[in-house]
Amino acid sequence: MRIILHGGAGGIPGEPEPRQAVLDDAADAGASESDPLSAVETAVRVLESDRRFNAGVGGAVQSDGVVRTDAGVMLSDRRAGAAAGMEGVEHAVSVARAVLEETPHVLLSGEPAVEFAADAGVETGVDLFTDETRERWANADAPEGSPGEHLAWLADRFGGSTSDPTAEAGDGYLPAHDDSEATSASSDRSAHDVRLPGHDTVGAVATDGETFASATSTGGRWFALAGRVGDVPQIGSGFYASPAGGASTTGAGEDIARVTLARRAVGHLERGCDAQTAADLAIAEFGELTGSSAGIILLDDEGFGSAYNSDGMQTSTASN
Repeated sequence: MRIILHGGAGGIPGEPEPRQAVLDDAADAGASESDPLSAVETAVRVLESDRRFNAGVGGAVQSDGVVRTDAGVMLSDRRAGAAAGMEGVEHAVSVARAVLEETPHVLLSGEPAVEFAADAGVETGVDLFTDETRERWANADAPEGSPGEHLAWLADRFGGSTSDPTAEAGDGYLPAHDDSEATSASSDRSAHDVRLPGHDTVGAVATDGETFASATSTGGRWFALAGRVGDVPQIGSGFYASPAGGASTTGAGEDIARVTLARRAVGHLERGCDAQTAADLAIAEFGELTGSSAGIILLDDEGFGSAYNSDGMQTSTASN
């Protein structure tokens, strides 16, 4: 079994060493599994349970004060499953696997997805807040009222993550619309974090030499409108696999979805590129098309590939 993981593209984390240790442990756990789907599920579950990563526990809070999780999985025979918008579900990746294995569908969402998770034996009703995220939300001065009122409030807030709650508020700020805005935001940060720390997600790709499996899981992006779903549970955007290999992405979800980044990268594998070349090409194209930041991991028959255009993206590989 060979596996590659990412812990999200975005800012430089304030705790890189312990985060890397968790990634390495997750990779080892995945590599010890007997099939690729179990490998990516096991690895991602480790990250979903660690507050340092924006998936499961410690996920981002939407505009109504709720943490909602999303995930998707896919095999190289193109069977896929995904789940989105789930409150109180730590292990979204396991729900996605259950959608793949137990239903005729590729995506379930919202409260029905939570009910399905419970029927499938995945724990629900989990408190996904940490002390850090609870404090951050308490200080957010969030409005009550209609989605329109929420939209006005989140206009200058949407976009950050909680991958590293111990980081300083200014670490890993996302680029603004132009360099002058970015400079202004970094030198004059407001009390409500006009430029939030960089976004991220977690993901894994594994192969046993015959089958590829990819998985991606997220807690979303801070201060998104309640009910927002990004790229992660969308086939071809947050995750993809084919007989040529598999991919998992991370970054600016709306832009990743607009260019179907994971499918784009696997397409390069199908055209004969090796995994690293495919990753580099996909991120270069993404940057040119969107001007946004993202990262990707890839796996093919020969090796691993990873690329990002954000400040950082931690990865880990293992073989067994």
